[in-house]
Amino acid sequence: MEDARPPQFSFQELLPPMTPHEASVEANRCLYCYDAPCLHACPTHIDIPTFIRKIATGNVSGAAHTILDANFLGGTCARVCPVQELCEGACVYGAHDKPIQIGRLQRFATDHLHARGEAPFTPAPPTGRRVAVVGSGPAGLSASAELARQGHAVTLYEKRELGGGLSTYGIIVLREPVEVALREVEAVRELGVQVVTGHELTSRAELDGLLASHDAVVLGLGLGAVPALGIPGEAHILSGLDVIEASKLERPTGVGTRTVVIGAGNTAIDAATIARRAGADTQMVYRRTEREMTAYHHEYLFALSEGIGFSFLTQPVEVLHEHGQVTGLRCVRMGLGAPDASGRARPEPVPGSDFVIPCDTVISAIGQEKPALAVTLGLDLDHGYIRVDDQMRTSLPRVYAGGDCVRARGNASTVMAVQDGKLIAASLGAVLGAQPAPVAPTRPPEVREHPLYHAAHGAAPHAETPHG
Repeated sequence: MEDARPPQFSFQELLPPMTPHEASVEANRCLYCYDAPCLHACPTHIDIPTFIRKIATGNVSGAAHTILDANFLGGTCARVCPVQELCEGACVYGAHDKPIQIGRLQRFATDHLHARGEAPFTPAPPTGRRVAVVGSGPAGLSASAELARQGHAVTLYEKRELGGGLSTYGIIVLREPVEVALREVEAVRELGVQVVTGHELTSRAELDGLLASHDAVVLGLGLGAVPALGIPGEAHILSGLDVIEASKLERPTGVGTRTVVIGAGNTAIDAATIARRAGADTQMVYRRTEREMTAYHHEYLFALSEGIGFSFLTQPVEVLHEHGQVTGLRCVRMGLGAPDASGRARPEPVPGSDFVIPCDTVISAIGQEKPALAVTLGLDLDHGYIRVDDQMRTSLPRVYAGGDCVRARGNASTVMAVQDGKLIAASLGAVLGAQPAPVAPTRPPEVREHPLYHAAHGAAPHAETPHG
């Protein structure tokens, strides 16, 4: 199925968009730091001081161009990036004042460009080279956009009906509505990328076929399903990803009035938020403590503010049910022992501590399985993930990979997947003889020449080198 068009949905974001006045006031708070720490904290190296300066001077379209030149999924990342841990966390105001609201300013600029119907970039002259990209999540979209900007003919294959990967199906609407993810798929199409949905790569023979008709293949496979817990009654557990997907596509979620969510990552909190906002008495259970949670601390605080309860040092052992209906979750109390392979304290059951949490819905959100297709394709693995080198090359010639499927170390996130796509495109560009990207990332001199910059940092060293 080719070029499936998105359905229409309504925006339901947690934070309202900034008004032009709010954006201008916030942008004018920025000190436009030389060697800005926010820029270094951004995995995609968006020139944050420059785009904020452009908003302050009324050049909002120019701000969006600066953002999208470094991060083609700037609209998504403005919403889902853990800015508290990254750019805003590095803001020099953070030590004594409120950090600049970089994420909301980025959203303001990218939404402005979209509302005006402006295409930020055009592809370079055709190189005659062809690249197949498998998977239209953030890594695949980013690689496709950058390769198209270089002038290569790109075909992007997606196994599902809609493109966008987890941005479309797996991030709660409060953080990213479906429309935002799908408009970035449309932006890739507008660059000339052929998007083919309903097409799944399932075998080595199919990969060989793509290699025979393309100069290179890029794999952005993501991860698999939520792994099994291996406990009695598991057939009655809902998948956290399925609950989020149903909520995003406005389908029934299956959530009842008393919900227990197993897990303590960001996806678990998203699933718990859906249940809580549907009116369910919601509790999260986790076998370790708050200290070992994989969710960001600000997400934990958000969950508490939503009225979601937490039961730490709690291990589910059985889902209780009668006539097909869940009635409770049997759990056991845990104690913490010596560190395990992850470096976290190993949870150990406390004998005789069984208890039951009454509920009518149990949701599991304990991570995702490794990319099983990697084994089928004969790729070398690193702890179950696809092994890549510094150039994002896999063990197979002319096959590259990025995104969650290669994230054997570090945190899997949208912004890291976007950066992977950029690295893949740069690596392939060197091999395929690409034309340079239409817009080179440079630091305009207005950042260093601004009076507030001088007041905060003094005159910039080497002012004669405006590109920084």
